Amino acid sequence: MITKLNLPTDKILAHVDKAAGHVVFNNPDRYNAVSLEMWDAVEIALSAYAKDDQVRVLILSGSGGKAFVSGADISKFEKERGSKDATAHYNARLKVVYELIEHFPKPTIAMINGHCIGGGLNLACCTDFRIASSKSRFAMPAAKLALGYPFDAIRRLANSVGAATAKKMMFTAKPIDSHAALQAGLVQEIVAEEELEERVMELANDIADNAPLTIQAMKYIATQVMEPDPSKRDLARCDDMVAACFASADYVEGRKAFMEKRKPQFTGK
Repeated sequence: MITKLNLPTDKILAHVDKAAGHVVFNNPDRYNAVSLEMWDAVEIALSAYAKDDQVRVLILSGSGGKAFVSGADISKFEKERGSKDATAHYNARLKVVYELIEHFPKPTIAMINGHCIGGGLNLACCTDFRIASSKSRFAMPAAKLALGYPFDAIRRLANSVGAATAKKMMFTAKPIDSHAALQAGLVQEIVAEEELEERVMELANDIADNAPLTIQAMKYIATQVMEPDPSKRDLARCDDMVAACFASADYVEGRKAFMEKRKPQFTGK
């Protein structure tokens, strides 16, 4: 069990609450814009939570009540993206962290309260699902800034909302409100701002109560289903993970609890 993480910046906060591992983007003066140092801190937290058996769900959020994440910190551009080599290094680090979230072995939830823009939208689309406050707004403004937008980011957005809606968001670069985001499938629920954290924790606890091996197997298999190239799908691992569920002590506990009409106590073993 992890008690405290040694992170390189206080602009990323990490803590565990019951079975939920929290990563909080804590740069509210800049709408939680993200620097290279912050991405390094996120990677440390993700790597720790992936190995921590207490953590069964990962929750990403932003502090300050104004934004989830607004993308890259422009004030750091000269230092972090001021040259071709620096930009390549930044993009490589970003790709690593986004992929860690997208392929995180446990369920991931984006808790969105406020603006979710650009790189923040890409980050949200890396998670398994998104819960937003009613005041939240979403945008992909790359076309207004003459920025290139990479394949994986467009793939994630298209997977979340469908190709046509993704193109509309990208081509117009105009924001959409939370109700349009819900209709498009970008978010799965809208709740009042004051109820957001409680609702996300309720969902996290519902997930955590279920069998961890089954959840992890379904999470991995879902990523394989979304893999467009069949030759890259690891179906043997999918079969092994399903078999591990049936061979687990949790499978015995699940059947026993069902017969005894009680709540199962799953251990992930």
